[in-house]
Amino acid sequence: MNKIFNFFSYYQWWKNLDKFILSIIITLFCVGLFFSLVSTSLIASDKLETNSYFFFFKHLIFVLVGLIIIFIFSFMDQKFLYKFSIYIFFFSLIMLFLVPIVGIEVKGSKRWLDLFFLPRLQPIEFVKPFFIIVLSLIITNEKFSHFSLKFSISLLLTLLIVSLLLIQPDLGQTLLIGLNWVILIFISGVNLIFLSTVSLIGVTLLLYIAFFIPKFEYIKNRILSFLDADKGTHNFQSDKAIESITSGGFFGKGIGEGTLKNRVPEAHTDYIISVISEEFGVIVIILILILFLTFIFSVLKKVNNETDNKIKLILVGSISLILIQTMIHIGVNIRLFPTTGMTLPFLSYGRSSILSVSILSGIILNLTKRRI
Repeated sequence: MNKIFNFFSYYQWWKNLDKFILSIIITLFCVGLFFSLVSTSLIASDKLETNSYFFFFKHLIFVLVGLIIIFIFSFMDQKFLYKFSIYIFFFSLIMLFLVPIVGIEVKGSKRWLDLFFLPRLQPIEFVKPFFIIVLSLIITNEKFSHFSLKFSISLLLTLLIVSLLLIQPDLGQTLLIGLNWVILIFISGVNLIFLSTVSLIGVTLLLYIAFFIPKFEYIKNRILSFLDADKGTHNFQSDKAIESITSGGFFGKGIGEGTLKNRVPEAHTDYIISVISEEFGVIVIILILILFLTFIFSVLKKVNNETDNKIKLILVGSISLILIQTMIHIGVNIRLFPTTGMTLPFLSYGRSSILSVSILSGIILNLTKRRI
């Protein structure tokens, strides 16, 4: 009897799942795997003196684990998903608290934890998806009669996360969290003038921190270098990325012919779009962007037909997180933004990044399922 019931549950899950959105998610992961195979093998063989498919096999394992996570989160009952997300959010927040204390320092920043079961874990990547759910639950909570109270609680929670990120320091993720809070608060119906005032104060504080606190001097240097390239000393990576995109042209140099992956550290994570453009051309980048835009449009179309405000907020927040992160990654690669060290969702190599976007994908698939 249990087997029959389980089969019926899986059948209902598959029947109600939005298969078009699922196919886009799987396609994006496959695109990332392909470019991991053809564009990072030289990094492993030259720098690590190991199997030339080292990065690809690790990337493949991350993606397979990610697909399991997608299934788990998309299969959950919605009420259980909300409760489970609250617990995981606070657990992830505790890990974020531990980063400044026992975190691993790399190039002057402490952003990772080295846990015995999950080495080199970046806690903020696990905070982000559940932050969207918790924030949406706070905003739509009917127990809080006044919106000002919901606003205050959500703002304090956001400031707590932002403060922990600034300690690391991690300006890119700080902007990501802040912008997502602004988006969710805006669509929830807050007064635009009030929200603009709060946002302006936030931006002013960030600029003050960057320009007048010595610990964050590197951020000031990056901003000044971005504004005046001739005087800057922090443009090496961005300059090489632009050169690679330009040299690749419309159709690229060909598989394995690119040089950016050997000239820029972490090219397979923070500059993957430039690596792809150099070897495969701008045409392929346009096709990748079309995939992302189709994904975003498909989710927003579901939002338009949704009547539950809680689900609306979570879906908008989740897709905004992916959209903003994609925009920042591409913007840095084409020197539209200062260097921030932001991965490209689905495509960039990295355990924490892939698992984070898998959680987001599972949540999106769960909340876009057809409900009977």
